[in-house]
Amino acid sequence: MIAKNREIPLTVQKLEALLRRLPPNHPRQQQIYRDLTKRKAGYHGEESLDIHLDELSENKYFIFHDLALSNGKYNFQIDTLLLSTSFALLIEVKNISGTLHFDRTFNQLVRTFNDKEQGFRDPISQARRQQREFQSWMENRNLPPIPAEYLVVISNPSTVIKLKSGYVREYEKICHSEHLLDKIKEFEQKHHKEFISPKEIKKLSRLLLKEHSPHNTNILKTYTIPKQDLLTGVHCPECFFLPISRKKGYWFCPSCRSQSKDAHIDALLDYFLLIKSSITNTEFRDFLHVPSRHTAKRILHSLDLPSEGEKKARIYYPMKS
Repeated sequence: MIAKNREIPLTVQKLEALLRRLPPNHPRQQQIYRDLTKRKAGYHGEESLDIHLDELSENKYFIFHDLALSNGKYNFQIDTLLLSTSFALLIEVKNISGTLHFDRTFNQLVRTFNDKEQGFRDPISQARRQQREFQSWMENRNLPPIPAEYLVVISNPSTVIKLKSGYVREYEKICHSEHLLDKIKEFEQKHHKEFISPKEIKKLSRLLLKEHSPHNTNILKTYTIPKQDLLTGVHCPECFFLPISRKKGYWFCPSCRSQSKDAHIDALLDYFLLIKSSITNTEFRDFLHVPSRHTAKRILHSLDLPSEGEKKARIYYPMKS
């Protein structure tokens, strides 16, 4: 069963919001666009696994997508975790095209594409490290010592995988996505003993979901972009003109002359993604170009956001998902 659904990564959402809010000629725009393209490719690669995982027995595995846990000092992220009563499987997904050379001498991945070579972090070492972190996480909570396996899955079916002869163990830890189920069957044959009961696995599942803590990076700090560089206001939902103006009860676009009742929602989400995870009436008016304090108050109240404080000191927070 799917214990944790796959969601669009928070960093992808932040990068998309950042591109919406930067002037077209901003010096960081191209770099941000390239980084967004890479992260979206990785996300789509993870998505492509779902069609194969759907074939697994619903009652046999608990499946967690994009799970982020803390070891006390920093977070470690697992693309997909399969949990059964006999073993756990950590899957690291790579959506990389071309020819991949896994260099075990220097622990790196070299991609050859269009006659050009490019180096990447070694995904095998990365997956092995996540395995150790997960086992440590289990031990620190006095949980059953369930065997933890790891696997690197290449989601692009046209990608060529190359390893030097003799690296048998490495071949066992890499596969294309269409061979994922075969690999899982091999692990099932390897692990017969039940290490955790069905009741305990449900308890563990609840704990994993409770301790899931995705890294909420400050995207402006990452790219050293001052807040003043951001374009403020509300985008037109139809033609994306910025900024549109607030009339009596609706937003009006002077470019395409369309009207919208709720165009402010996307602007508020951009604020939460880029600036901070709370907003005051004054901050709302400044970012969305709302001249009236009373109008801003009515809009914020209509969204039924979590809040604290009274009157001018009231602070509003994003709706929890």
